[in-house]
Amino acid sequence: MPDRAERFTRAERDELGRHFSNVDGDVFVLTTPSQVDRGALMSRYSRTDKSMRRVFLDEFARNDKRGDEFYKKVLVEYGDDSVAELGEIQLAIEHLSNIAVKKIEDRRIGLSYLEKSSRYVMWDKKIDGKFKFYRDPYIMGTRFADSYVESCNLAFKTYADAIKPMLEHVKETYPIEAFSFVDTKRGCEVGFEKLASSDDIASAEAIYRSSTRAKALDVLRGLLPASTLTNVGITGNGRAFEYLITTLLASRLDEERALGAAIKAELELTMGAFVRRADDVHGRAMQAYLSGLGNAAPRIKAHTPHVKQSGVHLAECDAESRALGRVIAGLAYEDAGATHAELKRRVQKMSDASKRQIIGKAAAMRKNRRHRPPRAFELAEYSFDFTTNYGMFRDLHRHRIMTMQRKLLGTDLGYDMPPEIAEVGLDSKFAECMSMSHDVHEKISKKNRHAAQYVVNFAYRYRYFMRMNLREACHLIELRTMPQGHADYRAIAQSMLAQIQARHPTLARIIKFADTNRYGLERIGAEKKTEQKRRRAAKS
Repeated sequence: MPDRAERFTRAERDELGRHFSNVDGDVFVLTTPSQVDRGALMSRYSRTDKSMRRVFLDEFARNDKRGDEFYKKVLVEYGDDSVAELGEIQLAIEHLSNIAVKKIEDRRIGLSYLEKSSRYVMWDKKIDGKFKFYRDPYIMGTRFADSYVESCNLAFKTYADAIKPMLEHVKETYPIEAFSFVDTKRGCEVGFEKLASSDDIASAEAIYRSSTRAKALDVLRGLLPASTLTNVGITGNGRAFEYLITTLLASRLDEERALGAAIKAELELTMGAFVRRADDVHGRAMQAYLSGLGNAAPRIKAHTPHVKQSGVHLAECDAESRALGRVIAGLAYEDAGATHAELKRRVQKMSDASKRQIIGKAAAMRKNRRHRPPRAFELAEYSFDFTTNYGMFRDLHRHRIMTMQRKLLGTDLGYDMPPEIAEVGLDSKFAECMSMSHDVHEKISKKNRHAAQYVVNFAYRYRYFMRMNLREACHLIELRTMPQGHADYRAIAQSMLAQIQARHPTLARIIKFADTNRYGLERIGAEKKTEQKRRRAAKS
């Protein structure tokens, strides 16, 4: 026991043992079950010279309402928002639309998400004989209700009917015999037909089955409408949840307002002090502010012509000489006595060869993609204009360390149809779904542009822009060009890399682990690694 450790009585030690991972060490975990008490204890800890365990014994152990009382005082009387970050909780939301889940996931700070996958889960199941899509109260109360339901039903039925033929087509295109798998006796990969062990054969078939399934569902996901119901798990702190609730309550969509109210009601049961202000007088003022922002936006008449395919355009970045100056000055800053401005002036006097050498050394230090570039690379920035299908946007939307702005979902930019759709003879049916979706969207949007989004399929193109620094661009590009990624977003990430390389050839060297190849059965390599881990775990 350390000499400086506080002495506790036996009764106190018994009490502390129920709320902390250890009683004597300098490093310990708070295990007390109350979310509010944990956060309040952390905050109170910063306002006293007592040890945390002593604060708990003196102020919390015998007062079940102490945490809530503390937050009322700090949050209401003092308005110290930062203490609301000390309470964290896991929340699950089920049966919400893809429109609502993206609205929730727009909250990029303080919340982490895990959403139901469109490549590992088939969306052909029904509930009480109905396909799983959101029936918006506004739409269902209009004369467009029947055509809306008909359009969504057609999309789901086409998707469901296409799963089997698409799986067969993928297997014919990429037969299992074309791939090699681990032969455990030889300790190397061999062709499928050369596998002798029944365990190895079963393992190879499992890998192949998962890979072909993912490929087929990747191809078909464009049929799904944005009304498709999904599930999402959220981990976050009280401050972020409070802002999420406020944002949802300010929405123009019934579904999002209802979700805001439901989230608030549930969180009040477990961390009420953190979210109490989301709908009080201050919260309602924030809601009015958020809902009124759209009216303050300038109305500029401009329209980019119709596009023939998805793509990305590097719209803005500094000349590389300026960006290099900032980055290299940032690399030198920690050990230099000068200001950043002075360091930039010194860098400008360096030769181009010296600058390339400096960036080359930083790049050489990276041995794999998890070796993140230094923060100095955040000083080079890029703005990208995207026009991609909505399904692809859903993947890129997950990158939150950037500025993103996006439009309402619509049908005026056309849609992307994967070549496999035509190869399996589903092109006319695919086009029929898109046509009906377009017609219904046009009718509803004349009355309510926000509600009209629900009928739009994932295949329809969508506009948004991202502004990111080079460090985040490196992460996005290297992650989204990995072999197991979706073919759509891999091509977009590869294009982003090519455009950065064209404008900033020296700085682009830090992006070392981007994959510029094309793949057929994308998941096969990743599934092999997963199966190997599974088999090793089974033996241990």
